[in-house]
Amino acid sequence: MGPGCPCHALNPCFAVFRVTWFVGSSASVVAAPPSVGSHFPPYLPRSDPAMEAAAGGADPAGGCAGAPEEPVVSLADVLAENEELEKEARAVLGGSDHERCSYSQGAVKRQALYACSTCTSPGEEPAGICLACSYECHGTHKLFELYTKRNFRCDCGNSKFKNLQCKLFPEKGKVNSGNKYNHNFYGLYCVCKRPYPDPEDEIPDEMIQCIVCEDWFHGRHLGSVPPESGDFHEMVCQACMNCCAFLWAYTSQLAVPTVTKVTSLEDERIVLNVKETEEQNREIKKESGGDHQGKIKEEEQVEQYNEPSTSSGSKCPETVTKSDEPVCKLRELQTKQSLKKDTATFWPSNWRSKLCTCKDCLKMYSELDVQFLIDECDTVLAYENKGTSDQETERRDPLMDTLNSMNRVQQVELICEYNDLKTELTDYLRRFADEGTVVKREDIQQFFEEFQSRKRRRTNRMQYYCS
Repeated sequence: MGPGCPCHALNPCFAVFRVTWFVGSSASVVAAPPSVGSHFPPYLPRSDPAMEAAAGGADPAGGCAGAPEEPVVSLADVLAENEELEKEARAVLGGSDHERCSYSQGAVKRQALYACSTCTSPGEEPAGICLACSYECHGTHKLFELYTKRNFRCDCGNSKFKNLQCKLFPEKGKVNSGNKYNHNFYGLYCVCKRPYPDPEDEIPDEMIQCIVCEDWFHGRHLGSVPPESGDFHEMVCQACMNCCAFLWAYTSQLAVPTVTKVTSLEDERIVLNVKETEEQNREIKKESGGDHQGKIKEEEQVEQYNEPSTSSGSKCPETVTKSDEPVCKLRELQTKQSLKKDTATFWPSNWRSKLCTCKDCLKMYSELDVQFLIDECDTVLAYENKGTSDQETERRDPLMDTLNSMNRVQQVELICEYNDLKTELTDYLRRFADEGTVVKREDIQQFFEEFQSRKRRRTNRMQYYCS
């Protein structure tokens, strides 16, 4: 997302919504890496293809604006594209409040976060700010988009900001001791600690967020080539798999298999195709001494883990803690030989609901500080679904609300006014198309000032007669 925010595009005035996308605010924002597991582009582009097309700008192939066949974009097409952009924005922001600082809510379970490079440069303590503060308090600053972080409290204006006081919630504590930080807050990602996008990196690659450390990684730096994005929903990086070694016991039952492996960072350009066939898997089972009865028991275990989850839609099921279970799922799996690799692992949807929740496992999760792994509402997908559903429920069409409040005559007058605006705006933008120039913020402001002036003159000249 470039300067400005998708939320600000939701302008009640349907005639001006495209202008909002174009002008935005003056903050300089560096986009966070795209999320693969969640299947949503986390941030939206600054440029507006529909606006450029409406203005008659150059086409993507580099054609001249004065070419014989100019692209024609109907109002319906523009509205449809704007609706799609709004849906993406609602998913990305997850219902984050763009007007009120989130500090009063304490450590928010998951929210959109930003880091201000202007206020906290490298070498200083890292800090994170909420969506509202990124607009109100850091509107002209250089920001890093962090996408989402869990259990974070807004830092804006606390002791980490020497010359800035939060405009939205000035009565903040000095520090938020519960917050966790990494090099993402300085605009660096992955084990290579490079920015995104990286001007020196010529290798096209996707970046994926680890659900444990919440850092972002290049696909080629995960020790194995990621599956297709539609095949998995979450990823645990190599380092976190070493810290949470118990997850290896679940990989054979739950993880999405990878079919290729890559070498270390130094030899990352060399890709070795290593297919894990069923024969290799059978050999591993034979070496572990499994007999026929063990195989039958394992098949029953597979059926148990493949049972459908009861969760659906954006509603998150309550975490069930079965401390009185006689058998520990993890202990059963650990009796079998699990193949540990120095790679990241990839997981499908609802895999968290299949983790063991016995008393011993809950204690282990607490000691490793990964209790969130058994909380399906912690997932980024749940966060995005909640934001989308909440805003869809609350959202109302301002145009229809306005029309429904009018009588027949007023409705006709509004439609006539809209047609006048559409005609004049089209003629105004056509001039830029003929000249091959870009529509700027000042040009749009000038158009609406002149339009309002012409409207006032027409109103003043209007004569009224009594019958």
